[in-house]
Amino acid sequence: MNPVIPGMLASLSYVVGAAIQFLPASGKQAVKVVGLTAIILHGVTSYLSFYSEDGFDLGLYSMLSLSGLAVAAIVLISSLRRPLDNLFIVIFPLAAVTVVLDMALEGTYALRPDISGGIASHIILSIVAYGLLSVAAMQALLLSFGDYELKHHRLAIMKRLPPIETMDALLFEMLGGGLVFLSLSILSGFVFLENIRDPGLIHHTVITLAAWAVFSVLLWGRMRLGWRGAVASRWALSGFALLVLGYFGSKLVLEVILGRG
Repeated sequence: MNPVIPGMLASLSYVVGAAIQFLPASGKQAVKVVGLTAIILHGVTSYLSFYSEDGFDLGLYSMLSLSGLAVAAIVLISSLRRPLDNLFIVIFPLAAVTVVLDMALEGTYALRPDISGGIASHIILSIVAYGLLSVAAMQALLLSFGDYELKHHRLAIMKRLPPIETMDALLFEMLGGGLVFLSLSILSGFVFLENIRDPGLIHHTVITLAAWAVFSVLLWGRMRLGWRGAVASRWALSGFALLVLGYFGSKLVLEVILGRG
């Protein structure tokens, strides 16, 4: 089955879902139904792109698409019990972009004929960690924006956002879960990756460990020093920037700039 058709439908569904959420009188249930449809179609597209008779594609665009899928799914599931609906406006279009990139661009990554259970677990843990920490980064941006608006007594936009206390709690909830999965991902990498000292992987590992350290310090600061608001946002965004640089930055340099699979 060609991934183009479900990919196009997934992208369209994401855009429609974001547009519905953007409307002043948006129907929450309609957004979630459209979003669920997009995620299912995105899952089909990612599966068809990731796995073929020739092997598994662990390249930049395939991993971007899988990460976009994880972020969209986490936000949708979390929105069932938390006020995260406003994130659909940002998350859904970004997920659509990852689908389009995966369909439209070909990387130089050499397909792997097989993947061991250990490597598969490392990939899954990494994607879940990235998804949770991506949502935390979005919450950090909203928290920073909300804090700025309150300090300047601009309440018009704040009325459409969750209370600052709620966004702060959501930020650390996602950070805590993300750090657990990131820790397991790093551990599984040391255990199962045989070529961890290769140039691309060693850079990825060092920067990922730096991101882990930033998130750990942030959670320690929360528990011991009561960090919140702008301080917490800066630490969270710094850790997320390192995480993106560590994984996707390395792949971008190796596959796109240097043309190495």
